[in-house]
Amino acid sequence: MSYPSDLYYTEDHEWLRLNDDGTATVGITEFAEGELGDIVFVELEPEGTELSAGDVYGTVEAVKTVSELFMPMSGTIIEVNNSLESAPEQVNEDPYGDGWMVVIELEDESELDDLLDAEEYADVA
Repeated sequence: MSYPSDLYYTEDHEWLRLNDDGTATVGITEFAEGELGDIVFVELEPEGTELSAGDVYGTVEAVKTVSELFMPMSGTIIEVNNSLESAPEQVNEDPYGDGWMVVIELEDESELDDLLDAEEYADVA
């Protein structure tokens, strides 16, 4: 499995990519989508939702289970990947690209210290 080195990770199998404008893109890891199996539905909190690190920001429904999505850092959702409504399989096909979930405006960048790098995450996954 691949865990891109430019991302931050949580033990709950979410990833976070810092963007150049003080925002971050969030999704689930290749490990997570593999464990879930074929994803058939994604439900995400709407734009404008303020969340703390660890809060649930949505759910992913797969053929065999439903799993909650946990926010890796505190922030406000400023963009939702609406293409997942009609094509949830993008999460399975490209979890670090087209299968992203939300973009958040970060509240406190010091929370990055609580996340894992790729090597640390590989030990957890």
